[in-house]
Amino acid sequence: MEPPRPRPRDLPPAGTRVVVRHRLPVPDPRSGATLTDAVGDLVHVDDEHLVVQTRHGENGIARADVVAVKEVPPTPSRRGAPHRALSAADLQRVMVGAWPPVESEHLGGWLLRASGGFTQRANSVMTAGDPARPLPAALEEAEAWYARRGLPPAVTVFGPVGLTAGADPLGALLLERGYAPRVTTTTYTAAVAEVADSVAATPTAGPEVTTTTALDDDWFAAYTRYREAPEQWARAVLTGSPEQVFAAVRDGGEVLALGRLGVAATWGGVAAMWTAPEARRRGLATAVLGALARAARERGVRSVHLQTDDDNDGAVAVYRRHGFAPHHAYVTLRRPGRGPGPRPAAQPARGLVQVTSSWGS
Repeated sequence: MEPPRPRPRDLPPAGTRVVVRHRLPVPDPRSGATLTDAVGDLVHVDDEHLVVQTRHGENGIARADVVAVKEVPPTPSRRGAPHRALSAADLQRVMVGAWPPVESEHLGGWLLRASGGFTQRANSVMTAGDPARPLPAALEEAEAWYARRGLPPAVTVFGPVGLTAGADPLGALLLERGYAPRVTTTTYTAAVAEVADSVAATPTAGPEVTTTTALDDDWFAAYTRYREAPEQWARAVLTGSPEQVFAAVRDGGEVLALGRLGVAATWGGVAAMWTAPEARRRGLATAVLGALARAARERGVRSVHLQTDDDNDGAVAVYRRHGFAPHHAYVTLRRPGRGPGPRPAAQPARGLVQVTSSWGS
């Protein structure tokens, strides 16, 4: 497979909801305005153009005419705290930018994602939307898309907490086609301020947590201690959000714990949480979580999300203790083929969050 092609770094990844201010070819005849805004989902980005799916249809805009691009969150679907007000479908869309694929393409409302096989989230179909064709036809197109990239097809099905793949029409069809489900994952959300304050009130002892916006070699080397991470693809994903923060606890130069915050669509996404086996039960993961929450608050982020497997009791306990609550669940189903198979639900947890093969979260 070819190495990843970097996307234009001055724009958020495809799938992000944005407002694009751009120049008009001629002044508006009524107002005389020379600028206008396009609001919607960014569905295509290249060096020359971008395409925004607005409520009136697709709007193609030349890069040379773009004045500014700003990420905006989806419209709340219900009342309540901001981190609880989005629908499951909208939060699925928001989460893409916090762990962005190297390559993506829309199939109707679905988003096909590929990153050389590095992690399930960056190599599966995000199905929050109508694919604009019958499900069997949509799956065939998705399977062909992954086959061209030498990857096994994988599809994420989402729904209420407690979701089982067979209870969902798409999930049932996937099972019929021979797809195997991975352990169910629950998405948790919290108010950034609550997480930061909760951690600050928790006594911790140990080395200081350092944060940086750059992915350094020591952080990456520690990350590869617990999961497969092909360097080109992994670095592209880890540094692909509009903004990211890397946190680490070091002792004598050795990285003992780490985590990452991806900022996209005005939300923060916590991921890559890990503590070295010899340093566990010392509160290092809690300290890293607090550092990421503070970094989010410094950037004006109000809400944060994360995903953890349902069999990871240790992670769930930590996150709930500091203000996270379940938002929705999802399960990724994969057709057996190239690469390791899905981890069964019975396998015990091995760290703070998903500690899996390259087909983990």
